[in-house]
Amino acid sequence: MALGTNHVTNTTGATFIPELWSDEIIASYKQNLVMANLVSKMSFKGKKGDTLHIPKPTRGSANVKAASTQVTLQAATESEVQVLVNKHYEYSRLIEDITEAQALASLRKFYTGDAGYALAKQVDTDLLALGRNVQGGNGTIAYNAAVIGGDGSTAYTGTNESAITDAGIRKIIQTLDDQDVPMDGRVLVLPPVARNVMLGLARFTEQAFTGETGGGNSIRNGEIGNVYGVKVYVTTNCETATGDARIGMMFHKDAFVLAEQMGVRSQTQYKQEYLGTLFTSDMLYGVKELRDEAAIAIAMPA
Repeated sequence: MALGTNHVTNTTGATFIPELWSDEIIASYKQNLVMANLVSKMSFKGKKGDTLHIPKPTRGSANVKAASTQVTLQAATESEVQVLVNKHYEYSRLIEDITEAQALASLRKFYTGDAGYALAKQVDTDLLALGRNVQGGNGTIAYNAAVIGGDGSTAYTGTNESAITDAGIRKIIQTLDDQDVPMDGRVLVLPPVARNVMLGLARFTEQAFTGETGGGNSIRNGEIGNVYGVKVYVTTNCETATGDARIGMMFHKDAFVLAEQMGVRSQTQYKQEYLGTLFTSDMLYGVKELRDEAAIAIAMPA
């Protein structure tokens, strides 16, 4: 007797797999993000084209208003930043039926977690690479516009990196102050090697464990505390510059932008020729520097 069509096969059942896998992958993706949570985000989802145009207005100034005179109009000198949405990354695996039948239930959890981790790592890596351009940098891995961590002002030459210090942090904060970068929204992102150094700074340990106003003490991805009102994060995705220095950054959230045209998408398809299920997760996005003066790259020993 024929089974007809009212039964579940690998092919028909596969339509239910993407939703389950997608939820797990998106959860893992969000859990592993560091940089993407600290920059400006703009959704490009559902829109056609490959370029996002972001207005970049200039600051005006207050003018004296004398009696019986007209107001002074601000000069319209607005420009725009164009974000090319050209970063399309995917993560794919083929799981054969025999593997799925014999493996532990945790196997799928590992694959979905690994997919989310890989995509999050790529996004954070692309955002951190924008540090090559800040403060007039030439955009290369040499980080010619970075400063050393020891004093926060001496230019990095490729061989003179130094461990971050309290004085260095204060100087970097002052530099951002001098460039009219708002205090609210600033963060300090460091490589793991700098965590041990930070824990040796009295000012950091005094502030890092006091909690937040109102008794809250929320933990965010990669956050390890704050210093002088600047939240501190650690990520393994910080770049290694020419000369082997690890590069951290202090920046305001408006220094960089992440434009997502397609968020994390998961799809599956049963491959009869392999007797297995192919699953793929991908995303499409673009990153760009918005305010050159709102970030400072910091060179420190690896």
